[in-house]
Amino acid sequence: MPGKLKAKIVAGRHLPVMDRASDLTDAFVEVKFGNTTFKTDVCPKSLNPQWNSEWFKFEVDDEDLQDEPLQITVLDHDTYSANDAIGKVYIDIDPLLCSEAASVISGWFPIYDTIHGIRGEINVLVKVELFNDLNRFRQSSCGVKFFCTTSIPRCYRAAMVHGFVEELVVNEDPEYQWIDRIRTPRASNEARQRLISLMSGELQRKIGLKVLEMGGNAVVGYLQCFDLEGESGLVVRAIGTACTLDKLSSGSAPNTNTHDGKEPVFGEDLPSFSGPPTPFRAFPSSSSSPPPFSPSKPCSRQSSSSDTDLSLTPKTGKVQSVFSSTLSDQFVLYLQEFPFFTLTSFPPGFLVHVGGVVSARSVKLLDRIHNPDEPETRDAWWEEIRQEIKSHAKALGCHAVVGYSESTSICEEVCILSASGTAAILNPRYMLMEANTRWCVLFSRFEEPSPPSCGFCHIPYDELNMPFPAQLTYCYHCRRQKVPDVLFTTIDMPQEAAVTGKGCLIQARLCRLKKKAQGEVNATAISNLLPFMEYELHTQLMNKLKLRSMNALFGLHIQISVGENMLLGLASATGVYLTALPGPGGIQIAGKTPGDLSNEHHILTIQKRINDTIAKNKELYQINPPELTEEVVGSPIPEPRQRSRLLRSHSESSDELSELDLSHGKKDAFVLEIDDTDAVEDIHSLLTDASPPTGFYSCNTELMPGIYNWTSGVQMFTSVRVFRLSNANLTNQGLNKIFTDLCENLLKSFYFKLRSMIPCCLCHLNFTVAVPEEELIQVAVTAVAMTFDKDQTQEKPADNIFWYLHFPLSFVPSPPLVSSSGPLPALSVPAVSSLEHCSPLPEGRSRSLRSNRSFGGSSVTVVKMTPLSFLPGTRIIKYLGIINMFFIRETTSLREEGGVSGFLHSFIAEVFAMVRAHVAALGGNAVVSYSMKECVLMENPNKNQAQCLINVSGDAVICVKETDQEPMPSTTNIGQTCSSGADGAT
Repeated sequence: MPGKLKAKIVAGRHLPVMDRASDLTDAFVEVKFGNTTFKTDVCPKSLNPQWNSEWFKFEVDDEDLQDEPLQITVLDHDTYSANDAIGKVYIDIDPLLCSEAASVISGWFPIYDTIHGIRGEINVLVKVELFNDLNRFRQSSCGVKFFCTTSIPRCYRAAMVHGFVEELVVNEDPEYQWIDRIRTPRASNEARQRLISLMSGELQRKIGLKVLEMGGNAVVGYLQCFDLEGESGLVVRAIGTACTLDKLSSGSAPNTNTHDGKEPVFGEDLPSFSGPPTPFRAFPSSSSSPPPFSPSKPCSRQSSSSDTDLSLTPKTGKVQSVFSSTLSDQFVLYLQEFPFFTLTSFPPGFLVHVGGVVSARSVKLLDRIHNPDEPETRDAWWEEIRQEIKSHAKALGCHAVVGYSESTSICEEVCILSASGTAAILNPRYMLMEANTRWCVLFSRFEEPSPPSCGFCHIPYDELNMPFPAQLTYCYHCRRQKVPDVLFTTIDMPQEAAVTGKGCLIQARLCRLKKKAQGEVNATAISNLLPFMEYELHTQLMNKLKLRSMNALFGLHIQISVGENMLLGLASATGVYLTALPGPGGIQIAGKTPGDLSNEHHILTIQKRINDTIAKNKELYQINPPELTEEVVGSPIPEPRQRSRLLRSHSESSDELSELDLSHGKKDAFVLEIDDTDAVEDIHSLLTDASPPTGFYSCNTELMPGIYNWTSGVQMFTSVRVFRLSNANLTNQGLNKIFTDLCENLLKSFYFKLRSMIPCCLCHLNFTVAVPEEELIQVAVTAVAMTFDKDQTQEKPADNIFWYLHFPLSFVPSPPLVSSSGPLPALSVPAVSSLEHCSPLPEGRSRSLRSNRSFGGSSVTVVKMTPLSFLPGTRIIKYLGIINMFFIRETTSLREEGGVSGFLHSFIAEVFAMVRAHVAALGGNAVVSYSMKECVLMENPNKNQAQCLINVSGDAVICVKETDQEPMPSTTNIGQTCSSGADGAT
């Protein structure tokens, strides 16, 4: 499908002085796409040149349009020497290739230089014209939409969720090529930025091709990562969830009888269910209309008896499965080899049961990438990890993994690969398999639907044949099924979950020193440390969870970062009290310690402090679980079972554990054993873990459990802190204290700077830790501060309208549009009846619909940014495309720029400004699902040098007020500065 790309250079402003004699600049512009380059005329002696060039036209294939960025270079003309570079702009063309996208990119773009930063702005217009053809062997995936959000995007409805898609591309890193020895730092940085941009476009195109082959038209939960392997090479990876999305028609509510006339109506040939909707789309096999983008060569199912294979599909791809059910219909269901979902938020009832967190880690030695076209080695590594995750899910009796993510940590030639997710059983009504599969037997156990507020808590595995020890009890809500005493997950809390009180951020932090080594010796040492670090992190999480009188963790994210002489571990999650699970009981101190610590009075003092802390936390987080009586539940309450005991010592035998179990304390108490001095220090650090100040709450999930009435006050912030270790004789305990204080001080600084927003909640707190150099510890944080109505925080809406807008209404009971406690909160998507007021925007970018603020006679678009998938008080009416940008900044005057702090602050502010400019040029006024995936800092203070690499991503959108048709007004958030684009960067 060939196309024509047209670009026009209009003007520039605020250019730097390049001619010292006249204090002016003789600027001209080079416009390059592929191997074709055009030049504008030179505009002599002006810092605000007006070029008004003709349209530069590039005739290219759509494959090139997806892979290549439009490269705009601003230069200063010199007659007797080489032209001096001012800066560059890279414009991604992919947002123009979707049918629903804008037809033009137009706006002021910051001119960026990797050495000097932003050096003025340039006004550019870009258009694309595509010519359709029927080439079945095409290599492009134009039309496939990409979303960073990990839930079904607003203003879309999921017709089908096809499953997991992944891809990676490899290449040599220009930073480590031989030519880097003779070229300038600017040339090396620009070569690296351009290559990464090309690899990112190629990766996105290949993922899109897989989605088209599966029959989808979108990728939701798109996660792209860069592995900087040094001399070994450069790897760009991406995973996501392939979906078929339908745009919710404006001007009318979703229709239960028609489906835009394109394909069979979802559910029109099926009996209506009283259960919740599902994103899995079933098509009757007798229908004359096939699913869209149906594959031309469906594969036959291959059976497998492997213990580590869930036998959902063969490795080759899709499967056509026919199942004769009581509905007396045949269905076609497409699933993939790996039943993984990068989504973290689901409609009510979609998760039938949650088994728990499954994770896998592997240590690999990097070898040089000899052939970039054959990345089999890296593919094989991730294949092993995913197979292990799948086998863990099977051991928990689950057939799917939700909230799935992958990450790496690299130091020299060693790479730690990590993958994690939550094992789950999805709604069996729509997960229909062949009659001879083992899962039909499993599904038969769940024919009777569970109460929606507690069903996901019920165990999916057989309690008589559990492969691991667990303490089970009857559900405190329905009293019919068994539930665990504690639940860990990597997803957001299901919307139907019943909670008591509010949640809170719970973090476990750990440092471990290791000897410097090379090659296989180093990899072996790291492999030996990893299991114990993971155990210690889970121990800390469990202790802190019990101390806060909570019984479940959501949004769990564990990072292991490797350095030359240390390993860092950071686990973050949001703790809540689920009413369906048993109360955590108290914490009992057991055991004796050597020397003067064996004093019984000392043990009693610690015990009293623990009891006081638990009571204080119950009051702070308003945890008041309802009292259960026999009359309420309708059946006798089973005797409380003894909770699992998590001991400090790693070397206790099973006999010793049994002896402690039978002899000490209350049988419903959580036991902490003091067996050495370190254990006492651990308990002291547990008790001194700071709580947020009055009026502040924090969580790492999208929304804070227990708070529902959000207001429009939103403030996104990013902070990066680097700590240099000065003491060469640090111990593990001293290193742990330094790391803990670093994270705690970061949070305290947020509370202090945001004190004017009380009552306030820090949502989506995303911590990223790294060891960039031998003596450095780096912590980067992105989050959003949201205000709420403190007088109505406990009023949970009776019905959530959001998922009813995104799934076919023929499967949904008609809910009231107003809750029993009053109108729906501002957070909720407007009711179906209000969609008629949402008029579509024209295909072209209309300036009249954009938010503008006048500064000095010029118009500046204020673009809001948030890591959430929504903005409170607004609704998203259009997604304009994905923003995925990679920047490099280098300086040889670190001290003059304010040291590391000033250098990082200015760089992050420049990144914000460039992201906002690209979104505004697309016609958008907000970035949702924003994240900073990479922030790699390398410094050499002795040489006054530093280099930083940042990768950011998000979804460019158009938002309107819930009551308006126009985009939201340009009100600048607290801390935002339109000139630099900083959102409280610190």
